[in-house]
Amino acid sequence: MTNPQSDDPLKAMGEGPGGAPENTVGPAPGAQQAPPGDSAAAAGGAAVDLRIAALEQDLAAARAKAGEHQDAHLRALAEMENVRRRAQEDVAKAHKFSIESFAEGLLPVRDSLEMALKADNLSVQSLLEGVEVTLKQLSSVFERNKLMVIDPAGQKFDPNLHQAISMVPGNSVHPPAQPNHVVNVLQKGYLINDRILRPALVTVAQS
Repeated sequence: MTNPQSDDPLKAMGEGPGGAPENTVGPAPGAQQAPPGDSAAAAGGAAVDLRIAALEQDLAAARAKAGEHQDAHLRALAEMENVRRRAQEDVAKAHKFSIESFAEGLLPVRDSLEMALKADNLSVQSLLEGVEVTLKQLSSVFERNKLMVIDPAGQKFDPNLHQAISMVPGNSVHPPAQPNHVVNVLQKGYLINDRILRPALVTVAQS
């Protein structure tokens, strides 16, 4: 019995209905085609890698900048400490030298007093003159060291500078004193650099 398909040479060659041979070439056995989404994923992964690299560079630059700022901060702290230490030393030196200057000014006063004690047959007049010279020397030392006298006789009573010991009627003294004014100075006060060292002891007229 004959095969009917073997009698048709076109069919045996695999012709299509239009007379053209059918394409019978297919994918090679075992070959795998990449899914359509794999290429997009690969491109996205590369972009992520580039972004990560850029962020790492930015982080490294930020760390370097932070290190510079830290160094500058430490240098500033060290400089501030040096300034504070130098200021303390300057204040200590100023106190030391001011005391030395004051003490140096008092030496001639002491010399004058010792010479007066060693002198023989001093008259009262000579003694008074010597005391006046010594007092001038002492007053000069006080002025150079900003040590000022508070002598408020006749002035209005100031509780910041004066200390009242007693109060008396204003018409009981001569000349009559105005109310709340200093009548008599029992002990002079002193200011040093505009700061009260000792208030003046006074009597005050009653208001």
